Amino acid sequence: MEWHAPIYRAYARHLAGELDPARLPKHIGVILDGHRRFARAEGFDGYTESYRTGMAKLAELVGWCADFDIPVVTAWVLSTDNLSRPAAELEPYFEVLIDLLDGLPELASSLGFSFRVIGSLDLLPVPLALAAKRAQERIGPGRFVVNLALGYGGRQEVVDACRSLVADLLVEDPHDPASIPERIDAEGIAAHLYIGDLPDPDLVIRTSGEARLSGFLLWQAAYAECAFVDPYWPAFRRVDFLRALREYGRRDRRFGR
Repeated sequence: MEWHAPIYRAYARHLAGELDPARLPKHIGVILDGHRRFARAEGFDGYTESYRTGMAKLAELVGWCADFDIPVVTAWVLSTDNLSRPAAELEPYFEVLIDLLDGLPELASSLGFSFRVIGSLDLLPVPLALAAKRAQERIGPGRFVVNLALGYGGRQEVVDACRSLVADLLVEDPHDPASIPERIDAEGIAAHLYIGDLPDPDLVIRTSGEARLSGFLLWQAAYAECAFVDPYWPAFRRVDFLRALREYGRRDRRFGR
């Protein structure tokens, strides 16, 4: 691979030079898909090496986003559906995720991002949930935001938002619960989503060739542009990222109009 490096770097520079800073996304969502298939394709003994490669790739991705001043990055690393997988697959991944979370404060200090976890931490093993809480506590304000979707499901997020909105409406007027249905609207639900204070994603990237969102940011991604790319997540490269940005910049976004 080394003899390809000069050509690769030249191509990456060419792609970066084609990007219009005014047409870059403000919020990128990424579905990190393909760890297990990558491990099988590479002939790994188990999945741990693939998981570690994938989480190192996530750190690279955050750096790439920092290079282009992308204000918000949301990475889906563990879904609620994933939690039904066999323990032999999950336990190594939990260990790798804990290592990732423990290393994020140093990366945040280097790149200058703030951090939050979205999802149902109560569904996670205690050590992983505690690692997520530690990372959030140790990482302060930054120039851009990194969200980690952990124990996340898009439908559950909408359910949680509705419950939170109804609870707030009851507090506002506990004497007239019958009026609550009329006071529920799209703006109210949106404000109660896990990241309701942040802009909706402009671009969602999914690796491994799967052409679906699987409920990722189900509400917020209604008008997101999607890039479904072939490489498995651990093999995702900077040029793949740059191509997705280039394609996004070429699209005419009409938001249903």
